[in-house]
Amino acid sequence: MELISIPSLLKKNDQIELIKFEEFISDLETLTPVRGYLQVTHHGNYLEVKAKSETIITLTCDRCLKQYNYKLVIRPKELIWLDEVTTEKDLFHIEVENSVEDLMESLHPNGDFNPREWIYEQVCLAVPPRKLCDKNCQGIKLSEMDTSSSVLDSRWSALEAIKKQLNNS
Repeated sequence: MELISIPSLLKKNDQIELIKFEEFISDLETLTPVRGYLQVTHHGNYLEVKAKSETIITLTCDRCLKQYNYKLVIRPKELIWLDEVTTEKDLFHIEVENSVEDLMESLHPNGDFNPREWIYEQVCLAVPPRKLCDKNCQGIKLSEMDTSSSVLDSRWSALEAIKKQLNNS
C-alpha cells in the first residue's frame, strides 16, 4: 500500500480513494496476509477512513498457555482532522497538559496518509485483551498432591518443622 497524498485526493472528482489489499504487514505476526479494503474520503477539513480487513493470528491462552489460531475480522472507522497549525509544544516536545481536543488524530492538509500504518494500528487495537482458547477453558491442570505431608522444596523444611511443633503443642 502506497502513501495517499491528501492534496491529490482533494483533486479527485469524488474525493475518494479505495484500496483493495492482500499483504503481510511488517512487525505484525500473522499466519495469513491481511486482506480487505480501505476507503479514504476527503470531506474538506477532515478525512473519513473506513476499512474491512481480516487475518489469522496466533494467540496464547491466558489460562492454559496453549497456542491457538484466531480469526481477526475488523471494520474500523475513524475521522482524521486536517490541521496545519503547529503549536510550540510540537516544536519543542515539552510536557504539557492535553485537552480533549488534543486527543484527536490529525494530519497536515498537504501531507500524506499512510494506509499500511493505519491498518497496522487498527489490527493491533483489535487483538483481544483477554485471550482464551475456549470459553470453557479450565486452565493449567495441577496434579493432585497432598502438600501438607511432603515438602516440595528443601528450603522450606525449617518452616515445616516449626509448623509440626506448633501442631503438636
